[in-house]
Amino acid sequence: MSSSSPQRSPRHSGGCQCGAVRFALYSDPLKIGICHCRMCQKAVAGPFAVLAEVPQHQFAWTRGTPATFQSSTRAMRDFCAACGTPLSYRHSGGPIIELLTGAFDQPDRVPPSYAVGTESMLAWLAEVAALAGKTTSANLGPAPPDLVSFQHPDHDTEPAWQPARTSLPGP
Repeated sequence: MSSSSPQRSPRHSGGCQCGAVRFALYSDPLKIGICHCRMCQKAVAGPFAVLAEVPQHQFAWTRGTPATFQSSTRAMRDFCAACGTPLSYRHSGGPIIELLTGAFDQPDRVPPSYAVGTESMLAWLAEVAALAGKTTSANLGPAPPDLVSFQHPDHDTEPAWQPARTSLPGP
């Protein structure tokens, strides 16, 4: 970027689980929705996808380059080739990219306001809010003192960031 160009500040950032691919949004999403279609269910290996729509010119990959799977004649789906995290849905050459909100550093800042693909909505989703719940520590117990997470933190880090690795016990 030349010195005469103003530096853009991201409104949102995010990336994959391992940190190899990161992104920035320079505006708020145009809209955020839940997609229940079967193709999105398969793409995220879950009951639905939550996608934030952003103009391409307000978006940038800031670390790494995602791999792409063409899931139809219309759809391209970007993901991290290193850890497999699904990241986006887009039309090839289109003006919009839709980012999976679970990949945002602060997913609570991008709540959905509509749903599509409802013909494929799983019937049991209506019961989810009524399920009994536990915190992670109540479910698994306290983390052992030697536990090391290899997941990238939910914020931007230096380009050379690498998680602390420990050797794993053999079989």
